[in-house]
Amino acid sequence: GCLRKKCPATPSEEVQACIQKTLTEWSSKISQDQNQETLEVLECTVAQAIEKINPEERDELKVSAKLFIVGSNSSSIRDAVDLACSALGVAQLDSVIIAPPPVEDGTSLSLEYLQPYWKELENLVQNKKIVAIGTSDLDKTLLEQLYLWAQVKPSSNQVNLASCCVMPPDLTAFAKECDIQLLTHNDPKELLCEASFQEVLQESIQNVKANEWIPLWLLRYSVIVKSRGIIKSKGYIIQAERNAS
Repeated sequence: GCLRKKCPATPSEEVQACIQKTLTEWSSKISQDQNQETLEVLECTVAQAIEKINPEERDELKVSAKLFIVGSNSSSIRDAVDLACSALGVAQLDSVIIAPPPVEDGTSLSLEYLQPYWKELENLVQNKKIVAIGTSDLDKTLLEQLYLWAQVKPSSNQVNLASCCVMPPDLTAFAKECDIQLLTHNDPKELLCEASFQEVLQESIQNVKANEWIPLWLLRYSVIVKSRGIIKSKGYIIQAERNAS
């Protein structure tokens, strides 16, 4: 809801504003004598800010998500999808696009690196938790390799507006041939870095050891009214772990 009052300039500013608003409101309502040091899990939610989907309206809505893996762990995908379904009160998501997970410096993105993440998505499709799965920022070569290898084919591929004003002809031709929808986006390569998350955490909650918390993944969801093509609701779910060593 806070996004309607102030329109952030970039996707990164938007997610940081959402995290700060949620944490500030959450920390003001929790019991002051609650010992955060001893808790293994902190669930920071503001219940009235989450709009669950009415089951009677489900067929009229499309629930889509984009998942940003911050730490290189493919098992995070199931956690993210399960939490999104639970928060929105739905049995499955209509589409999930995965942003390329981070690779080590000097290493380029490859099919072998993507495979464990895609297998997790395929399992969720087979278990009817997701209807369609897609990719982001893959060039024609890597998209073709993934398409030929995958059991569940990518239904879409996002292309960053900053990297190209015109869709690459080879990518366009391949996508048309294989019925892959090409979409555009303006997300930065790193939507939420560790330092930004810790900075927001420090500003939002008193007496928190922000440097101990590391973000694992970030999921952005949109609920779209199919017949009108408008966004009914939008939000973020983030998971972070504490490394107190």
